[in-house]
Amino acid sequence: MRKLLLEKIRLTWYLYFLFATFFLIKLQIPKIELGSGALTLFSVNSFLYGFYIGPIMSGQKARIEELTRIIRAEANALFSMLLETQKFSDKTKNELQDLFSHYVREVLRDRRIAQGEPEYEAIISYCLKYDGKDKAQMMQLLDKVVANQQNRTQFNMLMSSRVYSNEWMVMLILFTITVIFILLVNTNGILGLNILSAFLAAALSMLIVVLIKLNTLTHKKAKEIWAPLQKLLATNYYRID
Repeated sequence: MRKLLLEKIRLTWYLYFLFATFFLIKLQIPKIELGSGALTLFSVNSFLYGFYIGPIMSGQKARIEELTRIIRAEANALFSMLLETQKFSDKTKNELQDLFSHYVREVLRDRRIAQGEPEYEAIISYCLKYDGKDKAQMMQLLDKVVANQQNRTQFNMLMSSRVYSNEWMVMLILFTITVIFILLVNTNGILGLNILSAFLAAALSMLIVVLIKLNTLTHKKAKEIWAPLQKLLATNYYRID
């Protein structure tokens, strides 16, 4: 899966950059005195922003946890299948292991199980076409290969369960209004209040950045998803994470 440059930058650097940007903006733009009506609008908007983004962020965290569980389940299933290959002749065993290796490498290359669909179908075809003396054992292996399709289907469904464009639209509108209010409020030139305002605007922006990273699976938490398959491949299918 190709990553945008902005998705590769660490969250700490985002915080530094956003703070510096908002602090300079705070010093430059004209200030206004907020009346009771404006303060009410600011309070309502801020509440809606937190109320709206909170469940969406929790949902994306739960999505990553479920993706991690499914990949671990698939790694266990693949480990079990490869144990089954020990029952066959060296030629058949090596051919099957090559097919499984090709599938795992393809999945890890683009970080998408769907990307390995042709390779997985090749495993199924090999099992179906097999006509050697170990036909019964091959059918047992085929049963496990087919059963693992459930993990693959669930994974692909979760991969497509991203934040919708209309949800981004609402969040960005609420976020923009909140930040504008923070930057426009009159702090009477007090440096400490200007710093606090910049930090507050940066923190609200960080929520959007974190959500983007969770949504695109570039967050640190999402990097653990593929560890079981990576360990399986790195140990030549002798160990799983």
